[in-house]
Amino acid sequence: MDESAATTNHRQALDISIDMVGQHPSKYFDDDGRLKRTGTVWTASAHIITAVIGSGVLSLAWAIAQLGWIAGPAVMFLFSFVIYYTSTLLADCYRSGDPIAGKRNYTYMDAVRSNLGGVKVKICGLIQYVNLFGVAIGYTIAASISMMAIKRSSCFHNSGGKNPCHMSSNPYMIAFGVAEIIFSQIPDFNQIWWLSIVAAVMSFTYSSIGLGLGIAQVAANKTFKGSFTGISIGVVTETQKIWRSFQALGDIAFAYSYSIILIEIQDTLKSPPSESKTMKKASLISIAVTTLFYMLCGCMGYAAFGDLAPGNLLTGFGFYNPFWLLDMANAAIVIHLVGAYQVYCQPLFAFIEKWAAQKWPESDFTTKEIKIKAPGLSPYNLNLFRLVWRTAFVITTTVISMLLPFFNDIVGLLGAFGFWPLTVYFPVEMYIAQKRIPRWSTKWVCLQLLSMACLVISIAAAAGSIAGVVLDLKVYRPFKTNY
Repeated sequence: MDESAATTNHRQALDISIDMVGQHPSKYFDDDGRLKRTGTVWTASAHIITAVIGSGVLSLAWAIAQLGWIAGPAVMFLFSFVIYYTSTLLADCYRSGDPIAGKRNYTYMDAVRSNLGGVKVKICGLIQYVNLFGVAIGYTIAASISMMAIKRSSCFHNSGGKNPCHMSSNPYMIAFGVAEIIFSQIPDFNQIWWLSIVAAVMSFTYSSIGLGLGIAQVAANKTFKGSFTGISIGVVTETQKIWRSFQALGDIAFAYSYSIILIEIQDTLKSPPSESKTMKKASLISIAVTTLFYMLCGCMGYAAFGDLAPGNLLTGFGFYNPFWLLDMANAAIVIHLVGAYQVYCQPLFAFIEKWAAQKWPESDFTTKEIKIKAPGLSPYNLNLFRLVWRTAFVITTTVISMLLPFFNDIVGLLGAFGFWPLTVYFPVEMYIAQKRIPRWSTKWVCLQLLSMACLVISIAAAAGSIAGVVLDLKVYRPFKTNY
């Protein structure tokens, strides 16, 4: 190993010199002095699909079962429209002022700081990073469920169905955490494009298997199950029906949310054309693809199981016929979630590391990079603060996941908590400020009505998810629950 402080200082000096020249782009550097960005509409779409088609797709059959054949698909289409529309508003906020040559906002918080400022920046940062932290917990839980499903499938198959195969989720959460500690040492977004592409392929793999099994189950049943109004009173009480319907809204919101990392994804795009134009196209492609998959998976899952639609679609088919296909689907989920975890957590990692470097600029622990050379591989720059901080983060999310392994409730709560402020409120307010839309004009009123309607949905979804967590906690014993 040898220290690369001189290389780092040279790069910083080069950045400064380019900034002083007038921020003109060159062959190797963009207009802000950073290395030329290489992202395209396809890499951006891969990042978005990786972030969006995650564990949320597995809960959609359950969500539609709570709402029924009319409200379920209608709510899904409504969310897809809102997410796409607010994403186009947010894409315009990547640059302040001129959409081609204006100052870049590298993160969601930078965009809020440039367009709104004041206390809203701190509120946004708190909500965004708490939400990212929660997503990491949700993905750890989902990955452990899929790993357990593979193990139980093998156990049940080998015992001929005689062994109930009870097991704890804790070892699987720890295994997932170890993998994330390793992958979290990838320094930044630009270097995980390959992981996003692999994860996107995996998401299509398990979604397609879930869809195929749903179609096969419907064919075996020779009928479409379900009703226009969703799960029947009697199967659940009237109170449960209300809370579950609210929770279903949160599950669908979670399945679509990616606005919190949109700016970070946009910052990987090359130009021309303008980053906002490319990002809007990537958002349209991604939302169209994910909505199609969501509708097919959610609706076919509900048609297959009706009121008994499971919280995790792939666990509803039993373990074992064909058990190898379900194992393949669950393995694809685990691989996908390894990548999705990184896509979501990179903005949080970068924020803390930037803050630490500014707080202690003279500290070797936070700023110095040690170059590690391995035969046949490119040199790796090891930063000790990054190693310690990211490892501690993964360990923390893993321990909390072991304490609260409630997949549907956690997914619904995360969707409710992040949907309105991050997906609707801040994009709308930033767009109004940037475009100087007059107060009480028709467009201003329409945007505020959209924001208020989404706030009501978020409150209802949060209430339903909290009620679900409270019910789960009444019978749950931390670290001792077997499945």
